[in-house]
Amino acid sequence: VGNAVLDVVLEDGFLDHVRDVALVFRQGLAALKDRFPEIIEDVRGEGLMLGIKAKIPVADLLKAVRAEKLLGVPAGDNVLRLLPPLTVTAEEAREGLARIERAAEKLTAAKAA
Repeated sequence: VGNAVLDVVLEDGFLDHVRDVALVFRQGLAALKDRFPEIIEDVRGEGLMLGIKAKIPVADLLKAVRAEKLLGVPAGDNVLRLLPPLTVTAEEAREGLARIERAAEKLTAAKAA
């Protein structure tokens, strides 16, 4: 199994693909931070190992993203950790961002009510 993983990781362009998708994901999260400053305080991490530092309790953010069928786990200082697989596509990353956006919209509406 380890050799099969190495075969994939060492393929030409694999790490470039990971960097490209990570950039799409990070830029998308930064845009969401700008759009929802009352929900997202900061975006942390490197590559595809990213975290959203929440201004609200992370449990509330976690519940909202799970309602959108997105997996995340709480981590550290009020952070929601996102760890997509290295094989994620840019399209899948955009879909994940759309789900986070819907979650943030619902949290914002609930906060305003």
